[in-house]
Amino acid sequence: MTENTPGGAPSPSQGSGGAPKPPEPSGVDLARVALRAAKEAARARGDAAQQKKQARRGGLRSGARADGRDPMALGSAINRLITERGWEAPAAVGGVMGRWPQIVGEDVAKHCVPEKYDEDELVLTVRCDSTAWATNLRLLAPTLVARLNEDLGHGRVKLIKVQGPGGPARRYGPLRAPGSTGPGDTYG
Repeated sequence: MTENTPGGAPSPSQGSGGAPKPPEPSGVDLARVALRAAKEAARARGDAAQQKKQARRGGLRSGARADGRDPMALGSAINRLITERGWEAPAAVGGVMGRWPQIVGEDVAKHCVPEKYDEDELVLTVRCDSTAWATNLRLLAPTLVARLNEDLGHGRVKLIKVQGPGGPARRYGPLRAPGSTGPGDTYG
């Protein structure tokens, strides 16, 4: 049975569909909402007044609260600089070059050294001290690319360019012809 008020209309506690309406906020709830709104408005007015006062005094000054001008730890400053400049990938690759022996193993690290990283082409260039080690590293290259991408993030290294030992340094002396590139320049 449903309760009816005089006049046959349903009571206010029941809606037209029979579901009970949520109770309206009481005086305490309304006071809390009004207090919260007043605090936020006062905080906003205070911030604006403080900024005007600081501008009149000749600029911003550091106070008791922390702000962006306070000194920071060196590690935090370097991380912030790396992020702001977009140097995450080169810094990560530099870290890999520092940890090269742990990544490739001590034996390979004794004979193969990373030289440079091309960020545009995603190529890591490695120089080996003999052609035998260069061949060995070329065979290991796909595994190393996968290991490096696990460490650096997917797609940071697409190719490892392996170079063998460099030729002997060019010697310049009294018996050199000016402009000569060495003994190979006559074999045209």
